[in-house]
Amino acid sequence: MTKIKSPDYEDTPQAPDFSNEQQPLELFTKWMLEAEKAELNDPNAMGLATVDEHGMPNLRTVLLKDADEQGFVFYTNLGSAKGRELLASGKAALNFHWKSLRRQIRLRGPVELVSDAEADAYYNSRARGSRIGAWASKQSSELESRFALEKQVARFAAKYTIGAVPRPPWWSGFRLVPLEMEFWHDRPFRLHDRLLFQRTSIDAPWVPVKLYP
Repeated sequence: MTKIKSPDYEDTPQAPDFSNEQQPLELFTKWMLEAEKAELNDPNAMGLATVDEHGMPNLRTVLLKDADEQGFVFYTNLGSAKGRELLASGKAALNFHWKSLRRQIRLRGPVELVSDAEADAYYNSRARGSRIGAWASKQSSELESRFALEKQVARFAAKYTIGAVPRPPWWSGFRLVPLEMEFWHDRPFRLHDRLLFQRTSIDAPWVPVKLYP
């Protein structure tokens, strides 16, 4: 068995100020801006956790595309495993981990589909090849061969040679509306900082709670 050594850091990047009871979206925005400067690749990458019809969890990495008071938005094929599971359960969890900053943010809450106008706007902002790919990929379905995928790409590239590439009806976005947001920052000897914001509904005020590491 391979043993993984996890060091106890004696130094850490400058600790965030948890003394002021900031609103969680304000704190998230601050951390995201700092991550954009520190992370080499995809600072907006986040783990997305769902459960299937048997209660078996699934976890994968997706990209955050928008965040505001309404929630946290990402896009996918609605027929994919995550799309089906999100539609069935209506709930999910997200996790941001920025290793360079030794920080993490966890979120949990209900999910909802974005509007058609939102989905269209983001879809049309994507590269043309990505729009073609959305038509060509039967996401999460069994793939016979790479050649089969390339044939589908060629088929839809030919179909939409000229003009706009419309958004497939099975491609859209989800918005997670958090009821919990936990901010974690590494501190020496695992005496980490943890600040949890909770609310009982999407219209209720946030209540901050500091947690033991």
